Amino acid sequence: MPITVFRAARVVTGGDERPASVIVRDGVIADVVAAADPGGAEVVELPADRVLLPGLVDSHVHVNEPGRTEWEGFATATAAAAAGGVTTIVDMPLNSVPPTIDVDALAVKRACAQGQLAVDVAFWGGAVPGNADQLAALHEAGVVGFKCFLLPSGVDEFPPVSSADLALAMQTIAGFDGLLIAHAEDEHVIAAAPEPHGRHYADFVASRPPQAEVRAIEALLAETRRTGCRTHIVHVSSAETLPLLRAAKDEGMPVTAETCPHYLALRAEDVPDGATQFKCCPPIRDDSNRDALWAGLADGAIDCVVSDHSPCTIAAKRLDTGDFGDAWGGIASVQLGLPVMWTQARERGVPLARLMHWMAETPAALTGLTDRGTIAPGQRADLCVFAPDETFVVDPAKLRHRNPVSPYAGRTLYGVVEQTWLAGVPITDDARRGQLVRAR
Repeated sequence: MPITVFRAARVVTGGDERPASVIVRDGVIADVVAAADPGGAEVVELPADRVLLPGLVDSHVHVNEPGRTEWEGFATATAAAAAGGVTTIVDMPLNSVPPTIDVDALAVKRACAQGQLAVDVAFWGGAVPGNADQLAALHEAGVVGFKCFLLPSGVDEFPPVSSADLALAMQTIAGFDGLLIAHAEDEHVIAAAPEPHGRHYADFVASRPPQAEVRAIEALLAETRRTGCRTHIVHVSSAETLPLLRAAKDEGMPVTAETCPHYLALRAEDVPDGATQFKCCPPIRDDSNRDALWAGLADGAIDCVVSDHSPCTIAAKRLDTGDFGDAWGGIASVQLGLPVMWTQARERGVPLARLMHWMAETPAALTGLTDRGTIAPGQRADLCVFAPDETFVVDPAKLRHRNPVSPYAGRTLYGVVEQTWLAGVPITDDARRGQLVRAR
């Protein structure tokens, strides 16, 4: 069996950062020791200013293939992930056609992905009106959980659930100890808000008020309490939801939550008129809200940070008109999550080991992919060499995702991903070694 020893002065392992030798045998971490005699093993020696990180696990990625492959696709999405130090992504059940709402659709996605993957890929299923009888079969077929929307998703083939649909789905999913994940914005609150239109970002933010997230999470928590279903809130943007999440956790409810790099790095105050590359749903909010989300991460109200990589074509972003009402809402960022987060974290005194807890270990645990996300014996040797003190300027044309649109364009970020390993082998453009994986 091939043996490789990674030696570094800085290794993120055991929740901390320390010098270590990581011994890899046949794609799996055999041991992590202070020093190792390599014998005849291949040695990968990191410079003193590089850090060996676990490969990130991004559990919120919209690949969009098949059906909207011009928006992204497995080849480009996984190449971008690898370039960003991400070694596993979990694909959302929309915006592909067909959406992943039954076993046949899952088979179509898996067939499309074969031979295209730079990193490993798992799949979410969807919970939509009328498919409660498909959920158990999807679970058995290997999806890691089920996504639902409480308001229109933006694509007709993935409709939102009603209160009755949600109750039935959560009761069904609880029956096999599955996981429901929810886009938590209340349709009625948003219907009563001003219509999104025009070039002013403040008008768009007003169209999706914080109360929409609060009301939706209240409804989800009520059903969680009734059914016992494990529930995960995706892309939390409003700090007004944090007291609800803290109280639910104090009560012992099976509730987790995520937020995204754009909510932790960007500010509404900085979005220029017409800059629709910043549009996402729910929206990027103000500076004080951003600080409160960081506090929510620190105290455990929010469990993890994932990209919500939601790309589209340049035309769909309506950069020509700058109309926030017409533009597609989503930010393509799977390649930039680590440097975006590290740029903010280093200013706030947050260590890399804490970032890895939020961006690798916890998303892996959430999705049941428990053989990855940390550097520890028995784990897959999915690894990333990171230069934390080096900077680069974001050029959308040089990113690996399909369409060169980014709200980070022109920004200087700290942290360069120099090499990513999948199961102990360097990821290269000429080898597509990623596998389709499922919860363990």
